[in-house]
This record gives sequence, structure tokens and C-alpha cells, in this order.
Amino acid sequence: MQLKQDFFEQLPEFYSQVFPLAISNPHWLAWSQDAADLIAIETPSEALLQGLSGNAKIPDASYYAQVYSGHQFGGYSPQLGDGRSIIVGEAIGPQGAWDVALKGGGPTPYSRHGDGRAVMRSAVREFLISEALHQLHVPTTRALAVIGSDLPVWRETQETAAITVRLAKSHIRFGHFEFFCHSERGAPDKLKQLLNFTIKQHYPQLTCDAAGYKAWFTQVVADTAKMIAHWQAIGFAHGVMNTDNMSILGDSFDFGPFAFLDTFKEDFICNHSDPEGRYAFSQQPGIGLWNLQRLAQALAPIIASDDLIAALNQYQVELVQHYLYLMRAKLGITDVREDSALDETDLELIGGFTTLMERNQLDYTNTLRRFGQLDPDSKHSSLRDDFIDLNGFDTWFTRYQARVGKVLDVAQWQLERNKINPKYILRNYLAQEAIIAVEEGNLAPLHQLQQVLQNPFAEQPEFDEFANRPPDWGQGLIMSCSS
Repeated sequence: MQLKQDFFEQLPEFYSQVFPLAISNPHWLAWSQDAADLIAIETPSEALLQGLSGNAKIPDASYYAQVYSGHQFGGYSPQLGDGRSIIVGEAIGPQGAWDVALKGGGPTPYSRHGDGRAVMRSAVREFLISEALHQLHVPTTRALAVIGSDLPVWRETQETAAITVRLAKSHIRFGHFEFFCHSERGAPDKLKQLLNFTIKQHYPQLTCDAAGYKAWFTQVVADTAKMIAHWQAIGFAHGVMNTDNMSILGDSFDFGPFAFLDTFKEDFICNHSDPEGRYAFSQQPGIGLWNLQRLAQALAPIIASDDLIAALNQYQVELVQHYLYLMRAKLGITDVREDSALDETDLELIGGFTTLMERNQLDYTNTLRRFGQLDPDSKHSSLRDDFIDLNGFDTWFTRYQARVGKVLDVAQWQLERNKINPKYILRNYLAQEAIIAVEEGNLAPLHQLQQVLQNPFAEQPEFDEFANRPPDWGQGLIMSCSS
């Protein structure tokens, strides 16, 4: 693994150097060769295991924890930072560099009296969701591996520590800019230093001047809107959309009590610590804008307010346009005019279908997957049998057929739907079953689940049970932030 240290060398006041604490008896629990290829690693070697577990120094590693602040559940926390994540450096790969971070590597100056460790269950969940979202074509950070240990840690009960090795094109968050916008921390000089670094590293086509800053923030708004459009279309609830969990690159980031929708429920809450539903599934688009507004406030000392407002005003347009693009493809609405990007008729049609799903308590993923079996020209839809409200469905389906029009090649149309609507998602109950097996010393279910999620659009008939609706105990599982 070849490393460089651009952040470490160029932004010395933006982090604290800290070294990982070794974990005892390290062993591979999971490995993603797809992620390993990004940084030119061919095999999970023993030397790499010892280095990533803190038992040996990685050549050319710098080891540091970044400092930032953020709005958590709406309230501002003036200093946060990497409390259990230690960045090794930027690994050079065939198509660019990726930050390598040891999530659960031990305490840092920002641990706030915590032990800096991650427990096995949260490490496994982060690994699985990072790789699952990537295979679903959702912008996301990646996960190289999970390293297990026999080191005991205490949460509600005694558990064992683990490390998720995270790969990110950048770990810079909205919260970095919030931290350095305060005068006592050197704003606007520090803000400008951070912004110039971000542009040079990740937006080399832009200039570090007023025009470049405006174009950069406009791109951040668009990337964030597109990420959340993907979440809404795939039925994914992040659960903790604090500004310190928002990637400046628009990648899904910092996974905690996430969940995919099972039975469709617009106001689904996946986080046990969010009883008021601030981060409910339906609230994610609005929270995305709210977070961007906080970022704009932080950037106000160096970017003209008119430029910030103009960019923010494009958020809803970008989000709706991309959501429509994704949902039209899912529903097989392929005849789209150039001037129909924000067609309210299509929004109403899509909204009518999700309302029907909620009213009839249908599984979101499985219902959309059924479009791959649908003959849109037939008077007797194969979807109809899934609905209790038959009149409601018939009314909607008549509108739908009128919108889709005549399909000349039904088999090809169905094939295209199955390339867009996944059969397999990371349902919380599947993750929980895999975690229980790991606790019992059996890695096979985890590796099998990972294998299934690598090809979410394929039929994989030998794994049909992974596409089933959850059992009663697994319906709508609500997770905690405990890690």
C-alpha cells in the first residue's frame, strides 16, 4: 500500500497526530477485494493485518485524527472530531487516492472520554452497508475490511472490539468548515486555506478565486442533492444526518443506525435516539438543505452571500430532477421529453404509487422488483394481486399505462427494470443474523451475505431467501447509535 500525506503535510492545524492502539488477536472478519483494487492491494496479507490493527507501523503512515464541529440533532457542538477514527494517509490507486481510516483504532484527543473503539456489530454493519450501497450505484465511502479481536469493550454489555478499515476520497465534512468559521480559530484565513486545499485536491478544474468558490459550492449543493435523491429512490434511511456526518463530496458517510425500508412507511424512523423523527426517511431531503444552509453560514466570510443563496436555490431543483430520473427508470417511464425534468404529473404518479404501497403495507424493494415481471400493456397486471385496495390500484394503473404508452419489446423492457430495481438489499434482520453468527464464531453467514449483496440486481435463485420480507421480529428494526 503506497501512501501519500497531502492533508497531513498541508493542513497541520486541522488535526492531532495520534497513533492507533493495538488490538489483541487480530483476525480478518470480512474483506472486500473490490475495494482493495481501488488502492492496488492484491491479497489480505498478514503484514497488512498487523498494520491495520495497530500492531505494527505501516510504512509512510502519518496517523492523525481530524478536528471539526457540527450540528447534531439541530444543536451546535463547537468541537467534535475523529473520536474513534485514525487516518493512516492517502493510499494511491490506479484511479486516484483514497484516505485509509481505522475506525475503532483507539482514543484520540476528540474521544470525549470514550475508549475510541468500535464494537464488532457496528463494524460489520458499516462494512456491509458501504459495499452494498456501492453495488446499488449510490455515492458512498467504501470499506476495505473488518478486523476482529478478542479485546473486551463495554457498551450496554461486554462486547469485543473491531476495526472497520474505511476508504474515502475525502474525510472533509461540512463540520470542518463550521469549526474554522469562528474568528478565534483563524477565520477567514483558515477557512480559505481549507477551501483552497479541497478545491485543489478534489476539484482541480476550478480556480481558487471568487468564481471558483461559487462554482465549488454550487457543485457541493448538486452532489448532496443527488446523493439524497439516491437514498429516497432506493429506500435508504441514514439515521444520523448531523452536519459532521455530511461528506463535502456528496458521498454517503458515517453509518450508524441506518436501515433500508422493508414495508414502505414514509415517516419511518430507524434511529432509536431520534424519537421525534428529525432524521426520518421522509425528512431527509429537507435536512439535506438545512445542513447545506449551515455550511453556507460557515462559508459566509469568504463566499459572497448572493452566490451562496443562488446555489442553495438550486437544491430542490437538483434533488427533484435526479429523483425523477431514478424513479422514472424504476417504473419504466422511458419516454421522457427534454422539457419534462420537473414534470409534476410524473411526481404525482410516483407519489400515488408510494402512497398505495404504504396504504397496502407492501415491501418497497420487492414491489418495485415486480416491475420486471410486469406487462405494461396487459389489462391484468401481475402487481394487482399484491394490493388490498384494488380500486385504488386499478385507478393508478390506468394512469400509469397511459403515461408509459405502448411498449414494443416487453421482454427487453422487463430486463431493463431488473437492472435498476434490486432484488437484494441489506435488510437489518439479515445483518443481525450475520452478526449473531460471527459472535458464535461462524463467519460463513457474513461472507454469504456479502456475496449476495455484491450482485443485488441478479436473480441468484440459490439465495432467494435473502430477498424475502423480514420475519415479524425483523420488521422495521430500529437501531441505536451505540458503537
